[in-house]
Amino acid sequence: MRGGDAPDAGRRPGRASAGPYLYAALRDQIVRAELAPGERLSEAELGERLGVSRTPIREALGRLRDDRLVEVRPQIGTFVSRISPAAVSDAQFIREALECTAVRVSAELADDESMAQMEENLRAQERATERIDIDAWQLLDDTFHRQICDLSGHPAVWPVNERAKSHLIRLRRLSLSMPDYLPTMVEAHRAVADAVGNHDPDSAEAALREHLRAVLREVPRIREQHPDYFEEP
Repeated sequence: MRGGDAPDAGRRPGRASAGPYLYAALRDQIVRAELAPGERLSEAELGERLGVSRTPIREALGRLRDDRLVEVRPQIGTFVSRISPAAVSDAQFIREALECTAVRVSAELADDESMAQMEENLRAQERATERIDIDAWQLLDDTFHRQICDLSGHPAVWPVNERAKSHLIRLRRLSLSMPDYLPTMVEAHRAVADAVGNHDPDSAEAALREHLRAVLREVPRIREQHPDYFEEP
């Protein structure tokens, strides 16, 4: 693993939090394409860099394996997984089921305060798009979708959704640099917000479902540009 890609040694976690911290940090680097598919994750290097034992490291890598983000090869090592079409399909199914249900409820419960928060987020997305600030935009994208889940009155939906959609985030990250992709996504978000603000569950669900499926239509183009990121067909 490249030294600059490891979690920050200056933020060493305590023993009790080391496993969750490592899991979150490594997951973030994988889905943001900072750790490339096929890259080896060294237990020894992580332990030395962070000053933790191998127990929390193995805990973190085990959770990443369960998420299908890393592949453990016995007697060889642990490597960042390539994007799996099966994992993408599973993630899409789970995300649509959760978020499309949540947005219907959100459209019924939306009030002036929640819509003002969505509007503030959308304006921030527009500013990030103008700057072509992909990191800022991706954080705002997550916040927008979390607002929908939280507004439904079921905040437990978001953590489940967040973990399930790891492979979709990997696709999305690779697509964000494509021309006109960010403005298109902001427009799609605004269509969802407008339907929620109009208390129209059917239109809100339709707009969100169309938006969530957009990245799947880009898979052939993403795969052509980044063939090493995908499993062999």
